[in-house]
Parts: sequence; C-alpha cells; structure tokens
Amino acid sequence: MPIPSLSRCLNARLLAALVGVAAIVPMGAAQAQDTYPRKPIRLVVPFPPGGGTDMIARTVAQRLADHNKWTVVVDNRPGAGGNLGVDAVAKAAPDGHTLVMGQTSNLAINPSLYAKLPYDPLKDLVPVALVSSAPIVMAAPANSPYKTFDDLVKAAKAKPDGLTLGYSGNGTVAHLAGELAENAAGIKLRHVPYKGAAQAMTDLVGGQIDFYMSAVPTLLGQVRNGKLRAVMVTSLKRSDQLPQTPTLAESGYKDFEAVTWFGVLAPAGTPQAIVQQLNKAINDTLLVPEVAEKLRSEGGEVLGGSSEKFAALLRAEVPRWARIVKDSGASLD
Repeated sequence: MPIPSLSRCLNARLLAALVGVAAIVPMGAAQAQDTYPRKPIRLVVPFPPGGGTDMIARTVAQRLADHNKWTVVVDNRPGAGGNLGVDAVAKAAPDGHTLVMGQTSNLAINPSLYAKLPYDPLKDLVPVALVSSAPIVMAAPANSPYKTFDDLVKAAKAKPDGLTLGYSGNGTVAHLAGELAENAAGIKLRHVPYKGAAQAMTDLVGGQIDFYMSAVPTLLGQVRNGKLRAVMVTSLKRSDQLPQTPTLAESGYKDFEAVTWFGVLAPAGTPQAIVQQLNKAINDTLLVPEVAEKLRSEGGEVLGGSSEKFAALLRAEVPRWARIVKDSGASLD
C-alpha cells in the first residue's frame, strides 16, 4: 500500500478547510489532541533487541522524537512469541502513551496458533499506522556447501532430519514460512527455535546450525559483510536489497509467498483524535528521505497509509494465516 502524498506546506484553501473541520470536532477530541502527549510515549517491541522489529521500531521512534519534540522510549518486552509485549499494551491505559510495534506473527498468526491467547488483536488493539513490510530470507554460513534451495532439498531427502533450521520464536512468519517450504518440497528439517536473533546469528555464522530464516532486515548486514549466504527469499519478487537471491517461487514452487509486515498499534479505546495525530506523525516520518532510505536499505518496503487501511489488512490477514497454520499443523498449546 503506497504512502499517501502529504504536503508539508498548507496553502490558504487547505488551511481554511481544516479550520472548518476543526469547528465540528467534539470538544473532548480537540482537547485530547491539544494536550497530547502529556508524558513520554512508550513504544513496546515484543522481541529482544537486535532483530528486525527492534531495528524498525528504533528508526521510527528516533525520528518521531526528533521531529515532534516528543520523548519516545523503546521498551523491549520479549516472550511467548511476542505475546507478552502485545498483551501488556492491550491492557495499558488507552491514552496514546503506550504503543506497540506489532507484526504479522503476533497479530495475525498467534490467534490461530495459541488456543488461549491473552488478547484479541481485532478487539483489544486499534491499528495506528503500517510502517513497512519485508520478505523472509533463508541464509546459510558463507562456507556452507548448500548454495541453493535445491542443494538443501537434495541433502534433506538423502538424510531426513539431518539438516537444522533455526528461527526466532515458534509461530513467527519465519517459522511458518519454513514449515510451508518443507511441505512444498516434501522434506523434513530439524527445527531449532531461538528466543531472539542475536544468539541465532552467532550460531549460524559459527556453523552450529545449517540454515536460519528471518526477515530481511535481520540478516542483511551479515550477508553484505560476507559472513552469510542468502539462499532464497519468500516474496513473489526478489528483494531490492538481495537482487541476486532467487525467490522460492523461482525455484519451482509456484505462487509461494510469506512476508511479514510491521505496524504501530494502541490499546482499544484510545481517542480517535490521538490515533489520527499519531497516524499523521508516523506517515510524516516515513516520508523523510533518510528514514525511508534506512528502512529500504535494511530490506524493508515502506508502507504507511491510514489507520483504516491497517485495520482492513489485519481483518484480512487473521483468517489467511489461520488457514496456513491449519495446513502446517503447527500448534503451541
């Protein structure tokens, strides 16, 4: 979804229109917007530092703080596949001062993966703005004998469960993308789930695991410095940052696609005026060339757009991933 064009300089006609709209805004909403924020904003990242979600959150938080003269604190709250951090925000005061950088796994996948999820992403949270999306990349150590996905398939068929596949967190997009790839190729790998990307990177570079799957931003730096080799990406088209890496669809698995998206959400009940103020601030941030370039350079595609578009995406993604979870047979309860 493209970012809507936002003007930096309001002309007289637009200013007059905004004044007219302001005249019909309820007093409570206007006051909420005028006094917001009244204290530091906490942006919860439901994963450890160093991963793709954390990098994206810190990029956005820093620009939001600098441009708006706000205090924005990134708070890493990992655990239970992202559930702990999201649940903390879902139960926070709905005043716009506690937000979460959610993503596909903890918003669209976990409702089907966990029988007793402590929050309902469609009822307990209000989408504020999409930030970016990224495909999943499978990587191997630079000195690995497995240079292509076909190499992996041949080795796995010769020795079932002989190759190891790591990922951060059960039930993440990377986990399910790996399951789907295995099912499509008719192979079985030995899974090694990690609590976060940092330890996984150490093990992968050191050869303790054969492959690792994660969003492009997490692995891109190590691929660029030559410590890792990207084997394939899970998007329908190649990543702009990994143009030499084929998609799984190109390897003969037609229409295979599994991407992860990232977006900011607030507790349900947050005043609409505050949601709209945050939405505009985030969209303005994504239009800053340095921010957009940083997100792209880390392998992401800049999104943005209205809170309504984010809500529509979430309503569509929950049932789509429910079907994928069911087909994969994955369960965490």
